[in-house]
Amino acid sequence: MGSCSEIGRNRRPVRTLSLLSIFATTSTAWADCAIDRVDVRGDWGQARFTVELADDQAERSQGLMHRESMPRSAGMLFAYENPRPVSFWMRNTLIPLDMIFMDKNGVVKRVHENAIPLDETSIDGGHGIQYVLEINGGLASRLGIAEGSELRHPIIGDNAAWDCE
Repeated sequence: MGSCSEIGRNRRPVRTLSLLSIFATTSTAWADCAIDRVDVRGDWGQARFTVELADDQAERSQGLMHRESMPRSAGMLFAYENPRPVSFWMRNTLIPLDMIFMDKNGVVKRVHENAIPLDETSIDGGHGIQYVLEINGGLASRLGIAEGSELRHPIIGDNAAWDCE
């Protein structure tokens, strides 16, 4: 675990991808998918985040540790090969985070808001989780991201509740 990293794992730097903007407003802006961004939608509207992808054990273990800040429109997407129980912590994580836990279809199952920096208390994401999006603390509530919201990203593939097509 550790901002978003799992307990007791190796650590190495996470790939950093280019930054994009949040909150596109036209439908054409939402038409394309890219590995360095996610779109989230719900009955509250839509939001776009530039993300770093943590899709292997070393990247997931490093998470967002040791960072003093993160742009509002940024985040990290953790992707697992298969749905599973997940648990995170905030070891060595210096900024408050919202953790958005999703199933294999990219549907939000749980939101943990404002995880406390440096806290090593386990944050249970639940069972059947395949994706976790971490964004700045308090942002999920301000936007309205909640259970039932949907995430779009190319890694979800054919299972996506909201596909990239």
